[in-house]
Amino acid sequence: MTSAPTRHARPAGEFDPMDLVLTALGHLVTGVLTAVLVALWWALLFPMVSLPIGAALTAGVLLGWPAGVAVAVVGFGGLALWMATSPKSFRRWVTDRARVRFLRWFRYRRRWACMLTACGLTEGDAHALYVPRLRSVTIGDHFDRARVRMLPGQSPEDYHTRVVRLAHAFGARECRAIDAGPALVELVFRHGDSLAEPIALPADAWRTLARHRKTRKDAA
Repeated sequence: MTSAPTRHARPAGEFDPMDLVLTALGHLVTGVLTAVLVALWWALLFPMVSLPIGAALTAGVLLGWPAGVAVAVVGFGGLALWMATSPKSFRRWVTDRARVRFLRWFRYRRRWACMLTACGLTEGDAHALYVPRLRSVTIGDHFDRARVRMLPGQSPEDYHTRVVRLAHAFGARECRAIDAGPALVELVFRHGDSLAEPIALPADAWRTLARHRKTRKDAA
């Protein structure tokens, strides 16, 4: 009579090195794929920058590195000429758009669930964590506006009582919560002081002010 093979259970707390390797490999592949998708998305959003880079790489592969360098010099020289001749349009289409998209992710989306949990605005049980959905973010020069869909049972008052926590959590000087409609609240974060920066007046404004002062002086 043959005995059945004995199965040995792995001691509790013991890890299989192969499991660790496969887990690390999975995280690496996921990170690389995410980075590639983000790079492709940014390339589509900013073709004025991605096209010169793509053209330079293509020329370098097909025609050799001197051709790639030449194409890169021409492409980025055109960007530099655009920035020098029309700085306002360059900021509008390149730098401001990149700044807004980066700050939207860096300030809010990348840590939204963590920060709202720390501020006591999430709900959860043993199976899931429920986080108010961040519907939109508008980045301004000094004020950011985040529109949030509240969880069932929440009200704007729940956010009013936590504006100080929210301001500190998201690195803002001040936060205000505004009722934005059914199940919606708008969080206004102040990151700068609009009155702290000098405002450049046009030349005709100074002339108008001088004439006004002269008129008042003559009338006196």
